[in-house]
Amino acid sequence: MNLSPEEIERYARHLVLRDIGGPGQSRLKQARVLVIGAGGLGAPLLQYLAAAGVGALGIVDDDSVSLSNLQRQVIHGTPDVARLKVESAKDAVVRINPHVVVEPHALRLDETNARALIARYDIVADGSDNFATRYLVSDACFHEKKPLVTGALGGFDASLTTLRPFEQGRDGPNPTYRCLFPTPPQAGEIPTCEEAGVLGALAGVVGAMMALEVVREIVGFGEGLVGRLLLIDARDMRFETLRYAFDPQNPLSGAGAHL
Repeated sequence: MNLSPEEIERYARHLVLRDIGGPGQSRLKQARVLVIGAGGLGAPLLQYLAAAGVGALGIVDDDSVSLSNLQRQVIHGTPDVARLKVESAKDAVVRINPHVVVEPHALRLDETNARALIARYDIVADGSDNFATRYLVSDACFHEKKPLVTGALGGFDASLTTLRPFEQGRDGPNPTYRCLFPTPPQAGEIPTCEEAGVLGALAGVVGAMMALEVVREIVGFGEGLVGRLLLIDARDMRFETLRYAFDPQNPLSGAGAHL
């Protein structure tokens, strides 16, 4: 183990877990994770990854903290209003765990920078709030061969899956994001968070589950969400998992590829 005495005490509850232990904690310390968005999903995700001892956390967000964010974006506080979210989030991560290296990226991802930035990390967790970014990130992760944990929030519903489409599964190629959702919805088809609202505590549940999936991908235990879509209905507290498979006609890596 490459852990100091202080780190051994800090991570004691991980170290006694059979499926993590010293080797798993060392892998967490060596890992570089890029988190897209320091908002509703990114807030709990960053906090739990920092507490878990992930060695380096990149944070991508070009927005500033507003008062309406604080109902769910719990990494920020009232004194942070008008600050860049990446700076506020960085301060919170360092406060939780000074052993974590934080790399803030106050920018908006686009076709010119996504792949180069994603290539610098081992795994990506996408908590963005728009379909354009989700498709951009999933395509870039496919091309750069990076695992992707991606979550999405509605008002009282949410979804979560993990993607490793650059690898073979037991029954053939692992599915891409575009196997699950071939094309983005039309503009205005799905209301935004500002239009529909969002249950604050639901963001916490899904962000924490995203952190669990990231830790699983780094350490390796149990069955993750590759090829499975977790659906959450918070109104009636129901969880459902749907399996999905590689679509040979998908527009990213199948016969329909055009990107």
